[in-house]
Amino acid sequence: MPEILAKTGNEAMAEAMRQINPDVVAAYPITPATEIVQIFSSFVADGLVKTEYVAVESEHSAISAVLGASVAGVRTMTGTSSQGLMLMAEILPIASALRLPIVMAVVNRAISGPINIHGDHSDTFFVRDAGWIQLYSENAQEAYDNMIQAVRIAEGVKLPVMVMTDGFIISHGMEGVEILDDKAIQDFIGEFKPAVNLLDIDHPVTVGALDLQDYYFEHKRPVEEAMFQSRETILKVGKEFGAKFGREYKLFEEYKLADADIAMVVIGSTAGTARDIIDELREQGVKAGMLKLRTFRPFMAADITAALKGVKALAVMDRVHSYNGFAGPLYMEVAAAFESIGRSLPILNYVYGLGGRDVDFNQIRKVFADLTAAVGGKKSELVQYLGLRE
Repeated sequence: MPEILAKTGNEAMAEAMRQINPDVVAAYPITPATEIVQIFSSFVADGLVKTEYVAVESEHSAISAVLGASVAGVRTMTGTSSQGLMLMAEILPIASALRLPIVMAVVNRAISGPINIHGDHSDTFFVRDAGWIQLYSENAQEAYDNMIQAVRIAEGVKLPVMVMTDGFIISHGMEGVEILDDKAIQDFIGEFKPAVNLLDIDHPVTVGALDLQDYYFEHKRPVEEAMFQSRETILKVGKEFGAKFGREYKLFEEYKLADADIAMVVIGSTAGTARDIIDELREQGVKAGMLKLRTFRPFMAADITAALKGVKALAVMDRVHSYNGFAGPLYMEVAAAFESIGRSLPILNYVYGLGGRDVDFNQIRKVFADLTAAVGGKKSELVQYLGLRE
């Protein structure tokens, strides 16, 4: 039977890995993700899983090891953060090109420099075009649930999946998490049936071939198409998860959007803070709402614009900066989505929370106050830096 236990985000993700019981896990420790694989390694040592755990010498080696194991036809997982993800970057697009269903737990952390160990989204946004599905979590419960669903999604679409939590805010914050029954999880994810097994000598395949002008283009296009097609699998798996365990997941969560005049697009733990302020504003008669993205890749523009169709002004929250870009990366995707359907409305961009800086109620109140002013015709700077000391 399910039970509610006090768990940090890292503990919740490690517990999900134990219940998934992958065949191979390779990892190298990095703060604040170290605990996930550290806890999981104790499950291996105690004989609670059948997993072959490989302690490697770097994150590059970790992703290379799980890639090799996945090509050999087994279920694989790993975990990392920040600079570790940067070190993996060379191999990430190879994993997606080979259509390998690797699942990776990523604890979001600022990229150096300066050196910082706290959470923002600069690491996973840096690799947003590596061909990996990206699932973001607001809290430890979502992190746990997303890890379980990621296995089905990855193996259904034949693309690798990252599952994210905000560093320290979620990874080390403790809260009640409903832990599901081991057998129920195994029944939900099912038996792994690999599409490719390099060790099957009766059905030989070529892996890592040189692919020049003749066919490189044609072999990249299916990866992009699989990303678009993953929408249906993500929704199907989320619906089945909800039917079985009572918590349905979609591409995003709509909070009080049905009649909202002003709204915020946000990713991760800040959604909880925004939700409280939206409730406060609603009591004051302000029709505020929120769209919390769960998936950034795939970025489903049509779904997002449809969900925000009634909004008169919009704030896009970027917990990441883009050096000399037009605006933050999430903003540019959202703004382009509205431009593609020919809809014009004030869309404000807020860069916030870099390096783990706290986001408080007053900052969120300011965003919604700016949106109210924008509806009234007031012009403001396109990109604002929320909470930046002058």
